[in-house]
Amino acid sequence: MKYFEVIKDNQGVVDVWLNRPDLHNAFNAELIDEAISLFESLGQDQSVRLIVLGGRGKSFCAGADLNWMKSMKDYSEAENLKDSKQLAKMFYVINECAAPVIGRVHGHALGGGVGLVSVCDYVVAVPSALMGFTEVRLGLIPAVISPYCISKIGESNARAWFLSGERFDAIKAQQMGLVHDVVEASELDNKINEIKKSFLAAGPEAAREAKKLIKGVVKNLKDSEDFACGMIAKKRVSAEGQEGMRALLEKDKPNWMNK
Repeated sequence: MKYFEVIKDNQGVVDVWLNRPDLHNAFNAELIDEAISLFESLGQDQSVRLIVLGGRGKSFCAGADLNWMKSMKDYSEAENLKDSKQLAKMFYVINECAAPVIGRVHGHALGGGVGLVSVCDYVVAVPSALMGFTEVRLGLIPAVISPYCISKIGESNARAWFLSGERFDAIKAQQMGLVHDVVEASELDNKINEIKKSFLAAGPEAAREAKKLIKGVVKNLKDSEDFACGMIAKKRVSAEGQEGMRALLEKDKPNWMNK
């Protein structure tokens, strides 16, 4: 695979590594397509008991690739809607993957990177991990990831962090319910191995059924997709959204920060 490194052991544990270390594992259209295909395949594979999602290099995932954002800057609203639908599909497929997904978070997990954190079933992060719903600082909104993030952090935290775009550390993320464990980097491998053993103690079929049970009890998040994708498509083509992306690409301050 081009954008992912996939390693499966003899116990059915699959380590999935985002593998664009030079770009902090940022998304582009090709990575999104590959992620959809990969997690659809893993979810259908009955031999897969557990997935551990991590990032190679200095970061877990820094959100959108700047070159990808540059290309979408001139998209029409219809093109933005199509693009956001594909991004939404990636989060949906990972969230609905039948096998448990463990997040291994270090470095930056910003924007869509926090979306990846939110679709994991269990998350371990190092104290220095830096997260944030940074979209509003680009004149955009965290629309596509919002159903998954709000289901983890609740409305109150969404109001506090979606609206400011302020970044926060792993301890704060744990207090919100986005992260389950925070361990020093030197202990990360040991903690991941400990969690693997814990999840593998469950019956393989029971673990999948337990995840299915939760999805059945909680309202299906797919219902929120059309609303969220429609909102971000409109925001991307708005004057403020265009100004925010211009400022990012030109390494400038957006006009609302100069007033």
